[in-house]
Amino acid sequence: MWLKKIIAAIALLCFGALGYYALHPAVNIHQQGIWLLLFLLFLLIALLSAIGKLAGGKGQSRVIVIQHLREIPLVSRIFVILAVTTAVLFLIGELAGATLFRSRSYASLLPVEERVFEEDIAESDRVTDIALMDTESARIFGSRKIGSLSDVVSQYEVEPDYTQIAIQGKPWKVSGLKYASFFKWWNNRKNGIPGYVKVDPTNSEAQYVKLDQGMRYVPSGYFNYNLQRHVQLKYPTKIFDSYHFELDDEGNPYYICPTKTARIGLFDGMDINGAVICDPISGDCQYYDRKDIPSWADSVYSGNLLTQKYNWHGMLLGGYFNSIFEQKGCKQATDDFGYKIILDDVWIYTGVTSVNGDKSNIGFIMMNQRTSEARFYRVSGAEEHSAMAAAEGEVQEKGYRASFPSLINVAGIPTYVMVLKDSGGLVKLYAMVNVEQYNIVATATTQSKVFENYLKLLKSQGNTEIDESKQKQETITVTDIQYIDTDDGVIVYLKDNAHQVYKQAFKENESLIKITAGDQLRITYLEGVDGIHTLLEFTII
Repeated sequence: MWLKKIIAAIALLCFGALGYYALHPAVNIHQQGIWLLLFLLFLLIALLSAIGKLAGGKGQSRVIVIQHLREIPLVSRIFVILAVTTAVLFLIGELAGATLFRSRSYASLLPVEERVFEEDIAESDRVTDIALMDTESARIFGSRKIGSLSDVVSQYEVEPDYTQIAIQGKPWKVSGLKYASFFKWWNNRKNGIPGYVKVDPTNSEAQYVKLDQGMRYVPSGYFNYNLQRHVQLKYPTKIFDSYHFELDDEGNPYYICPTKTARIGLFDGMDINGAVICDPISGDCQYYDRKDIPSWADSVYSGNLLTQKYNWHGMLLGGYFNSIFEQKGCKQATDDFGYKIILDDVWIYTGVTSVNGDKSNIGFIMMNQRTSEARFYRVSGAEEHSAMAAAEGEVQEKGYRASFPSLINVAGIPTYVMVLKDSGGLVKLYAMVNVEQYNIVATATTQSKVFENYLKLLKSQGNTEIDESKQKQETITVTDIQYIDTDDGVIVYLKDNAHQVYKQAFKENESLIKITAGDQLRITYLEGVDGIHTLLEFTII
C-alpha cells in the first residue's frame, strides 16, 4: 500500500513539473490561475490519500461503507479544508476588486493633468515625430523587404507585432524575425535569428538589419530558448503583461517584458510595476522597478492598457452607479489610438468623447508609454473616424482608406494628419483635416505639399493670420529654374546663389514663366525644411 502511494506521489510530482514547464504560470497570489491550480491540487491529494480507505469498502454493505467514510484519513480532511479555504479566499479576492465597491480606486489609477494644447504641442510644418504608418502597412513593407532576401526568407518570417519606438527623437516601427517552423528552428537554433526589420513610418521605407550574433531567445523559439519560458523561469513570481521587441539608442536588440500586479483587491486593477529587459542574444535578463526603467525603453505600458486605465478614470470618477445610470461627466477614449514622439518618448494619442456617442470629441488624451503620464487637452471637434471619413471622401473615386490620424498644431489650430492607403496597404496620399471644421480637408502626394495646400485652405476660410505669421521676405538671385511634372501638376523650382530652393505650383502663378536664370527677385515665402521653401509671391527687380 505504501509503495503504491509513493509511486502515485512521484507520478503526481512528475506530472506537475511537466505541466509547470509547459505552461510556466506565474507563482503569484495575484494570478487567478494559481488559485485554481491550488484548489485542484488540494482536492487531488485529498482524493489520493482517501483511496485506500474507500477501496476497502468494495463489496461491503452500505453501513460499512459509511463507517469507512467516517474514517477518512486526517490528511484527506486537512486538504479538503485547504481546498474549501482556497475557494473562499478566491471569491473574497474577486469581490474585493469589484467596480461596484471600488469605483473610486479604479478612477485614481491614472492621474490625469489638464494642459493647454498650444503650449504643449509645438507648431508643425512637417511630420517628423508622428508614426503616420499603421502596423498593417508596416507588416507589408517589412515582409516585402525580407522577401527580397533569398537567404533569409527561406528560413524566417517577420513577427507580425511591430513595436513603435523612438530613437533620438525619430519614430520607428521595429520587429524581430521568427522561425518559419519547428524544423527550421532546430536547424538554426545554434546561430539564432540573424536580424530584424526597421520601418520608417514617416517615409514608408523598410530596412533589414543583420546582426553580428544571432538572437537565440525569441518568442518563436522552443524549449529553453522560448523567450516567454526563459524569462518566466528566471522570474517565477513575476506576472508578465507582454513582450515587446525594441532597440536601444545604439541599435542593439532587446525584449522589454513588463511585469504587472493587482492594485485593487487581489486580482483587479492590474497595472505595471516594473519590467524585465532580456538580451535575446545572450539570454541575460535584468529586472527594473517602474521608476528605474531605462529611458530608451519605450513600450512599457501598452496602448490598450493605457486606454483601459483612462476609461476607468473617465467612467468611474463619479462613482459606479453614476457610470451606469445618470452618467454625469462620464467620458471615454476613442476605440483606437495613434503615436507621437515627444523628446525621446513614445506617447499614444486618442480622442476623448462623451458616452452619448454624438460623433464628436470633447478633447484628447496623450499618455506616455514608459511612465504612464497622462495629459488631457480640451479641444472640441470631430472625432477621429469622422475625420477619416472626410479625408476618404475627398478621393472617394480612388477607394483609398485612411489610417487612424494623429493630432498636430498648425499655426495654433488643432489639425488631424493621416495617410490614405490603397487596397494593397501602400501609402498613396497624405491628408490633413481641421478638427473644429472637418469640411476643411487637404490632400497631396507629399507631406510638404499637403501642408501647403492646408495652409491655403485655412487662408481661404478667413484665417489669413496663419500665412502672415509664417511669411518671410528675401532678395535672391536665381541661378537655376526647373519645371517638374508631378501628380499635383507642374511644380516650378527656383534655386538661388545661397543654394536655397523655392517652389510653387505653375497653375497657381503662370507668371513664373517670366523668370530666367540670373534674375534678381524680391520674394515672400514660407520657410520649409532642408532648404526647400514654399514661394508665395515674387517681384522681378
